[in-house]
Amino acid sequence: MSDRVVVIGGGVSGLATAALLARGGAAVTLLERHARVGGRAGRLEADGFTFDTGPSWYLMPEAFEHFFSLLGRRVEDELDLIDLDPRYRIFFETADAHKAESLDVTSSPEDNWAAFEAMSPGDGSAVADYARDASELYRLALDRFLYTTFENPLSLADSALARRLPALAPLLARSLGSSIAAKVRDPRLRQLLGYHAVFLGSSPDRVPSLFQLMSHLDLVDGVRYPRGGLYAVVEALERAARSEGVRIVTGADATRIVVDRGRATGVRLRSGVTVEADAVVSSADLHHTETALLDPRWQSRPDRSWARMRPGVSALLVMAGVEGELSELAHHSLFFTRDWDANFRAIMTDQSVPHPASVYVSRTSATDPSTAPAGHENLVMLVPFPADPTLGGTATSRADLEHHAARYLDQVGAWAGVPRLRERTTVKAMLTPSHFATSLSAFQGGALGLEHTLRQSAMFRPRNVSGKVHNLLYAGASTAPGIGVPICLISAELVAKRLLGASGVKPLPAPLPQDFLARSRRRDHLGDLARTLAAPPEPARASAHAREPGT
Repeated sequence: MSDRVVVIGGGVSGLATAALLARGGAAVTLLERHARVGGRAGRLEADGFTFDTGPSWYLMPEAFEHFFSLLGRRVEDELDLIDLDPRYRIFFETADAHKAESLDVTSSPEDNWAAFEAMSPGDGSAVADYARDASELYRLALDRFLYTTFENPLSLADSALARRLPALAPLLARSLGSSIAAKVRDPRLRQLLGYHAVFLGSSPDRVPSLFQLMSHLDLVDGVRYPRGGLYAVVEALERAARSEGVRIVTGADATRIVVDRGRATGVRLRSGVTVEADAVVSSADLHHTETALLDPRWQSRPDRSWARMRPGVSALLVMAGVEGELSELAHHSLFFTRDWDANFRAIMTDQSVPHPASVYVSRTSATDPSTAPAGHENLVMLVPFPADPTLGGTATSRADLEHHAARYLDQVGAWAGVPRLRERTTVKAMLTPSHFATSLSAFQGGALGLEHTLRQSAMFRPRNVSGKVHNLLYAGASTAPGIGVPICLISAELVAKRLLGASGVKPLPAPLPQDFLARSRRRDHLGDLARTLAAPPEPARASAHAREPGT
């Protein structure tokens, strides 16, 4: 008997899961395919520039604070957080293709309501009311829905929630876009309230209006930036995991989860080595885990079942250095097309590349000059794209996308009034849907995870445990609770809760005691691991753990 847990994937959810389970008393080995950890939340360093190659918004600070507190750590000791003001700048397309209206969303809600009111009389107070409702929904989500595995649906029910069900039901039946349109008249402000759908891998007319709660994050709570970029979060998680005793092995490409009589017994690497395990957690893409890492007889979701699943949006991601200043752009800038619906239809339905496009631009050098050499600025441009793994998959397709990227740079320069943007810009790297499909094994080349439609949200999202292999668990953006860096931290906690048999809705108490998994009530998931953790340590245990898996 031993207490070995193998975690597949060194992204945010994998690192966080590994850290928690090691604190719980398991001997954890984390296997990462690439040369460095991070997964979707990567970092690129080129010619003195530093780029986040994935998430770039720091939202939901309480989720970060809670996660680090589980490990007895404080966020302020791990990250240097900078409050952004303006939170972001929006450029709205006008009838003149060479100009755009701009609007700064600032750190003052009252100033924002006044600015919205000036744009559209009556809408300032309407957005303020919308934001208050969003805050209430956000608190409800934290209290009842985000920290539960949905293993025990009765745990969700209490008298307070029962009283709210008549109001909550329409939030599930109605789309976010239609809900916003019923409250706010101005199409520009509707865009401001609806763009969060892209963070959920979707469009405003496809996500439930319950996700109105997202507006609490930027309009009420605020937007922060960790110095060094979002990869600083990955570095903090790696430090925490190593401190808890996790052994991180990079360059270790998992090719098979070995299952014997219904239990995972190890993970086979491309090198041919098998790393033995008493439990396995895969934070790799869920589709890849189910259809590529498991033999067909052990797949809860075989390939045919994925025809009904939606991968969410992909992206064209351009990382570039710009000579000179870019004062026209904020740290976060959003560019919204006039024909918003057609833009989303091109991406989600027609599977075509949009022009002009709604574009997101990050300029971290506005806040953190260390991300660009002197006399230059750092620019990352993200264009939502169809989830089509062929895009960028051949030399011809990549050349086409380079042409599209140049056009998008021209669009950004024209709308923001940036002189000679394309001529001053040197592209350092470009990530495409093909990259997400091949490098990250993402389902259909999606950039984020499964789309948050009603059928793929909350209790309807794939469970974080295999239906056929009881000691195989899942973490990451395509399992509950969903997409986003803070949500992936919560998904790690849900793995710990599942192993403990904690089926309630509340987060685990912090800090977690060392060896807390010894208290587990779940012999089905832990098996021998649970009995070993509950027993006194054996003298030979340390030497057994020291064995390297060989990669």
